[in-house]
Amino acid sequence: MSEHSPLDLAEGDPFGPHNLPYGVFTTADEPGRRRLGVRIGAHVLDAGAAAHALGSPYASLLAQPSLDPLLAAGRTAWRDVRRALTAWVTVPAHRPEIEPLLHPLDAVTLHLPYTVADYVDFYASEHHATNVGRMFRPDGEPLTPNWKHLPIGYHGRAGTVVVSGTDVVRPSGQRKAPADAAPVFGPSVKLDIEAEVGFLVGTPSELGRPVPLGSFRDHVFGLTLLNDWSARDVQAWEYVPLGPFLGKSFQTSVSAWVTPLEALDAARTAPPARDFPLLPYLDDAAEEEPGGFDVRITVEINGEAVAEPPFSTMYWTAAQQLAHMTVNGASLRTGDLYGSGTVSGPEVGQRGSLLELTWNGRDAIELEGGKRTFLEDGDEVVLTAWAPGPDGTRVGLGEVRGRIAPAV
Repeated sequence: MSEHSPLDLAEGDPFGPHNLPYGVFTTADEPGRRRLGVRIGAHVLDAGAAAHALGSPYASLLAQPSLDPLLAAGRTAWRDVRRALTAWVTVPAHRPEIEPLLHPLDAVTLHLPYTVADYVDFYASEHHATNVGRMFRPDGEPLTPNWKHLPIGYHGRAGTVVVSGTDVVRPSGQRKAPADAAPVFGPSVKLDIEAEVGFLVGTPSELGRPVPLGSFRDHVFGLTLLNDWSARDVQAWEYVPLGPFLGKSFQTSVSAWVTPLEALDAARTAPPARDFPLLPYLDDAAEEEPGGFDVRITVEINGEAVAEPPFSTMYWTAAQQLAHMTVNGASLRTGDLYGSGTVSGPEVGQRGSLLELTWNGRDAIELEGGKRTFLEDGDEVVLTAWAPGPDGTRVGLGEVRGRIAPAV
């Protein structure tokens, strides 16, 4: 056994063999060659090269420039590849072949690891939806009449989903304050974040055939952190009657890492108790597996933590969202990505958007660099998260990082 091996991780490393998230990387000496990698500690393993070195039957599947072929291969392949990867990084006899194929994370460039086919975003936190309703409908019911009957969502723009680290150019658009006589055009002055969890579809489905709750694991490969950047002033003027459009579609940032569902078995948890009857296709009371995930998110602005949204509080689960968005017969494609919607908990410090944290700009938050109501040019937002793993470990979900660049 070699000394000081990158595979000898510190106790409690959230990117140990119990995690093994997938990504795509390039190296400085071969910047044009994208490779499928798996994160282990502070390194990334060239998965295709490892599979070839060890004679794996999945070598051709892993020697690819993206995660797309593995996503399309289906659940049996996902399970078998994960088992093989776990053995490659834990069995001492494999170290002579594996160690030369490990690249330090700080020496590689990470890329969006899959092709986004479609992008859908939901509105699944009762705390977030209630806060928004109280802000914009102070004299009415906070939740719309349909909110507890179905997971509300909208269809976003797949082509503007970007990998963590990509700058966010401040969007321009129309906006109109209630007191203004007419709309004006210009850069958004209410640029916001939405801390979310994204779910990545692997196995497609047939057009005309809904995907039931119990088939969630057959279709969803894994999850990733997601920041749904939002221009609140543009959104407020445009969203009636058809919902978000330009206020959302300019950019969505995702982590460079996709965590397989199997790595999160210990993080499965029951969703909050529901006080409303659900139609049969959404009723998960009899499902064998709890639908929630205990993911703990931290939101930082310019290096200062401003919120810790708990994903376990989400009213609608990822399985229910998948069932709802296919119940009309809409088909799934490999690479479909859907966001949970803003994650917010019951406490002020658990709110996953500046809209809520500052109550639409009324209450500024204090940062070392000055007060903030919404994002200013040069601000950098970082989302990180972890979930409980097996035997008291933590499963890290990587990060989503984005810096605000001035409008063009």
